[in-house]
Amino acid sequence: MVRFENVGMRYGMGPEVLRDISFHLRPGSFHFLTGPTGAGKSSLLKLLALSHRPSRGLVTLFNREVSTLKRDDLPGFRRKIGVVYQEFRLLDHLSALENVALPLKIAGAKDEQIYDHVAELLDWVGLGNQVDAKPRTLSGGEKQRVAIARAVINRPQLLIADEPTGSMDAEMGLRLMHLFLELNKIGTTVVVATHDLGLIQRFGNPVMYLKDGQLSSRSAASIPDSFSEANG
Repeated sequence: MVRFENVGMRYGMGPEVLRDISFHLRPGSFHFLTGPTGAGKSSLLKLLALSHRPSRGLVTLFNREVSTLKRDDLPGFRRKIGVVYQEFRLLDHLSALENVALPLKIAGAKDEQIYDHVAELLDWVGLGNQVDAKPRTLSGGEKQRVAIARAVINRPQLLIADEPTGSMDAEMGLRLMHLFLELNKIGTTVVVATHDLGLIQRFGNPVMYLKDGQLSSRSAASIPDSFSEANG
């Protein structure tokens, strides 16, 4: 599903923010990504989401090496990937329902199939009474739930979530984590970036630990206490 081999990444002529990153994710696996602030987590997610190219090394997604992809190939590849961004990236002129429906519309689904499915998912994430609400009228936590619903609506092969529970209460955060787990059970590969060590420890999935631009595998119990204190 995903393979990184000796990957480095920099912005412009600046120093490398990721160095010698190597890992692979099996189809249907579920990993947490964590580490201190500024470690490079957002940069790694950009590579996974095909919104940035590595400065060196090989990135392979869906059995294709990313550097060989042509511009015309990218939309089809990106439709296989669901992304939950920290900044939400909702379209302000569309309702919550219309924002969530976008991936299905792009994929060519019929309207009658789209709206029943979208309304059901919005109800599941606690927004059943706000399907017609525009983003400017929603709280941060509500916007985040709309963004999550949009990312999962078409059952992507790869789901990337950047601090997906950061703007909501613990109960709703757990509810949405269980949504990710259900997607994972039907085959979606999931990567959740989070500073919430309690969340990581509760679910016990493998952990990718990023520090100073370099990646290692950790168990939840082995993440240093100093990291918890720094991000608490």
